[in-house]
Parts: sequence; C-alpha cells; structure tokens
Amino acid sequence: MKTKLLSLSLMISLASVAGASNAGCLKGALIGGVAGHVAHHHALVGAAAGCVIGHHMSKKKEHQQAVQASHARTTATR
Repeated sequence: MKTKLLSLSLMISLASVAGASNAGCLKGALIGGVAGHVAHHHALVGAAAGCVIGHHMSKKKEHQQAVQASHARTTATR
C-alpha cells in the first residue's frame, strides 16, 4: 500500500512539473492506470492508453488556442 501511495504521489508531482504535451500524457496515464487497475488489474494497459489519449487531447487544445489567438490578432488589425 505504501508503494502505491508513493508512486501515485510521484506521478502527480511529475504531472505538475512537466510541459504541456507531456502533462497531457502523464495526466492521462495516471487516470488510465487507476482505471485499468480497477478494471481487473490492467494498470499498464490503462496507463498506455491514457497517455496516448491525454497527449492527443493536449495537442488538440494547443491547436485550438493557437487558432483562437490567430483569429484574435487578425480581428484586432481590422
């Protein structure tokens, strides 16, 4: 139990320190790992899937923010 708690706290601290793209992966891996563990001890599969999904969602959000910023710049110059 102490090992699980220690690894969970380590993952949370890494997620808060990492960059934007890596944060999406780490947050997704953390959530996916917990969900996989609850679903019949498939924590590694859940973490891998969560990392992929988290990374994708993070990139999607960054792209949307870039488009909005570009749109705001073009509207402001009119």
